[in-house]
Amino acid sequence: MKRTRLWTLVAAMSVALLAVVAAGCGGDDDTTGGGPTAANKSATPNINVPVDKKVAAEVPQAIKSKGTLTVAEDAEYAPNEFIAEDGHTIIGMDADLAKALAQAMGLEVKLQNVVFESIIPGLAAKKYDLGMSSFTATKEREKTVDFVTYAQAGTSFYVRAQDGPSIQSLADLCGETVSAQRATTQQTDAEAQDKKCKAQGKDGVGLSVFPDQNSVNLALSSNRVTVAMADSPVAAYAVSQSKGQFKLSGSQYAVAKYGIAIPKGTGLGKPVLDALKAVMADGTYNRIFDYWGLLKAGPSGCPCTISNPQLNPTNIPAS
Repeated sequence: MKRTRLWTLVAAMSVALLAVVAAGCGGDDDTTGGGPTAANKSATPNINVPVDKKVAAEVPQAIKSKGTLTVAEDAEYAPNEFIAEDGHTIIGMDADLAKALAQAMGLEVKLQNVVFESIIPGLAAKKYDLGMSSFTATKEREKTVDFVTYAQAGTSFYVRAQDGPSIQSLADLCGETVSAQRATTQQTDAEAQDKKCKAQGKDGVGLSVFPDQNSVNLALSSNRVTVAMADSPVAAYAVSQSKGQFKLSGSQYAVAKYGIAIPKGTGLGKPVLDALKAVMADGTYNRIFDYWGLLKAGPSGCPCTISNPQLNPTNIPAS
C-alpha cells in the first residue's frame, strides 16, 4: 500500500533496518524478533501452474486478446509486496500469487508499482485489470470494486523495544502518537479511536499518516511517534528486520479477509475466483504462502491462508 517510492532513498535502510510486513493474526505482548525473514528472498521457486481450460474460457475477450493481466501493487509492504534488492523487481506473496493466477488463466502477468491510495481509483478508471496489494475487503471499497477473497490478516501494534509503551488494544492509544499508512484500515481505526478517547475526556491519538510503510517505520525509529500500526504480517516483518529496535506489543485484532480488487463490469470476477481455486487445488497457493512465512503460526499472526475464497462476500467489515 504505498509508493512514489521512497524506496530509492530508503532501500538499504528498509531491508537492513526497518523493512515491513503485512497481514496477520497474533503476537504475544512485547514479542521481539520472529516473523518471516524475506529480506534475501526473490520469488517462490517453480511457479508453473498449468493453464486451466475452463478458467481460460471464462476470461473476457478484451483481456484474452491482449494476453496480459495488469496487476497494480504498492510494493512497500513486505512480505506481501515489496521491491527486490535489484531496486525495481516487485516480489512478495501477492506478486507470486498474481503470476500463478495469470498462468491458470493462460495469460502473462504485468506488475505495476502504484501508490496504495491510487490503486482503487485506477481500477475504477480501468487503468489496471486487478489490484493485489493487501486490500482488506470492506463494504465501502466494494462500492467501487469487486473483491475475490484470498487471504486473511489482522492489525498489530509495534513500538520501540527499549522505551515503547505497552499497547494491548486500541483503547491504549489515548495520549500516544501513532504512525499509519494513508488510506488503510489502520488510519481509519486510529481516527475512530481518537474520537473515542476525547469523548471519554482523555487525551486523543496523535496520528501521523504517511504515503508508504517505510515512512511509518522511520517515524517510529526516529522517535517522532511512540506506536506504529500495520497488518500483522507486515508488523512482524518490520520487527524481525529492525535488528532489535522494534517489538510487537499486545495481540493482533480485527482479523479480516484480503481481497483481490477487480474493476466492476469487466467480467473478471468469476475467472479470477476460479483461477484462485485452481491454484489452491494444485498446491501452489500453499507453497507461495509458506515461502513468504505466511502459512504457519507465529508472530505474523498467521496462518494467513483461507480455504473458501468468495466473490463479493457479505460478511466483511463496513470500512
